[in-house]
Order: sequence, then C-alpha cells, then structure tokens
Amino acid sequence: MTTNESAENYLETILILSKSLPVVRSVDICNELGFKKSSVSVAMKNLRQKNHIIVSDAGFITLTQSGRDIAEMIYERHEFLSKWLVKLGVDEKTATDDACRIEHVISKESFNAIKNFVNNK
Repeated sequence: MTTNESAENYLETILILSKSLPVVRSVDICNELGFKKSSVSVAMKNLRQKNHIIVSDAGFITLTQSGRDIAEMIYERHEFLSKWLVKLGVDEKTATDDACRIEHVISKESFNAIKNFVNNK
C-alpha cells in the first residue's frame, strides 16, 4: 500500500468531501484544494490506474477499498495529530499544518506508539 504524499492528500480529500457531498467530482476537488483542473485530472487518472478510485461515466468519483483504507489512515493521523498538538499548546493553524506534514512521513509503528501513549495517560 505504497502511495506518495500527493496521492494520499487526494484520497483524503475525496474521503472528506464524500462525507458532506452526495457525489464527489473533479471540480469539487479543484475547489477544495485550489488546484487547476488539469492537475486534478492527471491525479485522478493516476489514482484510477492504481485502482484507488472509480470514476463513473457521469464523472462521479468513488474510493475503492484500497483507496478508502489509505484515506482513512491519513485522515485518522491528521485528526489525531492536530488535536494532540493543540493540546500541547500549539495554535490550531500551525497544529493543522504540521499534522498535514507529519501524517505522510510517520511510520505506522511510531504513530501507534504515540497514539497508545496519549490514550493511556
């Protein structure tokens, strides 16, 4: 399940959008991330080729199980790390920005160790 940071961000964005929209389209991703349609189009093609998403004939984007697994892992890390950093006294904007960077590079082992430590305090 190796993906790059860009792919992980797109998958996480699709997951987040799918929680608030009836359907997710490329234009929704463009609006959310502030990216050009051409950039999003290339990314969706790559995610489709890796079987992380399905795009219907109408242009509706759905996560496959592998795409959902990656998106949920990144989203969980983002949410947990953001909240933890805020609890440590980091302002919300910095905590969110830092969590966004950390979530892609931290190992599963280290993340689980931090989560277990924080949850068992």
